[in-house]
Amino acid sequence: MDSMLESRPLLGPQESGPIEGKSEQDSYLDKVKNRKLYLATFAAVLGPLSFGFVLGYSSPAIPELRRISNPRLQLDAEEASWFGSVVTVGAAFGGVLGGWVVDKIGRKLSLMFCSLPFIFGFTIIIAAQNVWMLYLGRVLTGLASGMTSLAAPLYISETAHERVRGTLGSCVQLMVVTGILGSYVAGLVLDWRWLAVTCSVPPTAMLLFMCFMPETPRFLLSRGKRREAEEALHFLRGPEAPVEWECAQIEGTTREQDSRLQLSDLKDPGIYKPLLVGVLMMLFQQLTGINAIMFYAETIFEDAHFKKSDVASVIVAAFQVIFTALAALVMDRAGRKVLLILSGVAMAASTAVFGVYFRLCGPNPSNSSDFNPPLVSDGPQTDLSWLALTSMGVFITGFALGWGPTPWLVMSEIFPTPVRGLASSVCVLTNWSAAFVVTKTFQDLTNLLSSAGTFWLFSAFCALNIVFTIFCVPETKGKTLEEIQARFKGTA
Repeated sequence: MDSMLESRPLLGPQESGPIEGKSEQDSYLDKVKNRKLYLATFAAVLGPLSFGFVLGYSSPAIPELRRISNPRLQLDAEEASWFGSVVTVGAAFGGVLGGWVVDKIGRKLSLMFCSLPFIFGFTIIIAAQNVWMLYLGRVLTGLASGMTSLAAPLYISETAHERVRGTLGSCVQLMVVTGILGSYVAGLVLDWRWLAVTCSVPPTAMLLFMCFMPETPRFLLSRGKRREAEEALHFLRGPEAPVEWECAQIEGTTREQDSRLQLSDLKDPGIYKPLLVGVLMMLFQQLTGINAIMFYAETIFEDAHFKKSDVASVIVAAFQVIFTALAALVMDRAGRKVLLILSGVAMAASTAVFGVYFRLCGPNPSNSSDFNPPLVSDGPQTDLSWLALTSMGVFITGFALGWGPTPWLVMSEIFPTPVRGLASSVCVLTNWSAAFVVTKTFQDLTNLLSSAGTFWLFSAFCALNIVFTIFCVPETKGKTLEEIQARFKGTA
């Protein structure tokens, strides 16, 4: 295939080869204009923004729904727990459905399709007359979230080129945490119905914007639509880029791959190796303890004399946005592995210190049947609240820099085109299933191991993440999707 590609002119009929001292790839990318690529990425990340609004909606809505005077809508403790967590169930199914949809109708139409359950789900919440309508609305928005968490990274990775793919891919997680922050801020001034109206705006905008964006060139070429693929590349790369060269590179790879996945294909290292890496990254992301840290955030802030828990939630979400944005800026410079390792070290240290904090301070939370117990006693140890605040800040910073955005980015990069939808759906299912299990069993863990033991367990998993990253996660910075796949096959 290399000899075939070398025989093609890179720069069009006037120039017979690359500029001296530059590779074909660099000479091509020097002619690329990214303006419309950024526009397409913006349209796609309105999906993750909607996803973030779904995740953040329950935090300001639940306290109000627990105080509401209407007995048909009022949530007790158990109903509030399900209202918050049922989204993960819908998202797990959405991940499975999304894998089938992106392969059948394409990445663009999948994103447009995702906007419908977002809008319908929030409409049902707005019109809710009983608790079951609230549950249905949350399930539908969760279903859309699961599909979006698969389709948006795929769309961005298949439209972006290697110079900006890391930065643009990291925008998925950035928009998720921005949506969470947006819902927290809006929840300070809006009631739960008007907050649901606000949450329905981003998916409506995504539906409109995506109408004017192209399908990904890789999907079009996998369906034999070369002319449409070249038109998409012209839109994404600008008028000066000789897109026939990139089209030939992608086409050469897709021609070698059978579009029909068979059971025997699982023996192919180009399939089973990236699948194992993707699944384990999603599992380890949830085993870092991110949900546990966010669970205790409100009480930690109250203990440090931040009496307004809703404002504290905004502060936590703002931390995530700032450092996720920083990760997006440095992703294509520092590389994926460096950020994952630094992230793992920060989280391992902070969760270990959290364990020390719980051991030194007050009663065991497992002694309380309330799902939001006090962390410290009224004794002299309460001045150690600064230790918990510092640990939480370090943990959120570390997670936002590495293990927050990077697993979603790597998932979108490592799979061959014919199995990208199915393999990505397995990863998304793993992530959301693990999120549900960790969230619903966290109290049982604290009962069994104590809070200190639970956080030390999270610290051990974070340390294991570091080892896994060093030996198993490939560095994808600056590589084309075809080069990444060749590495797994052992041909690069």
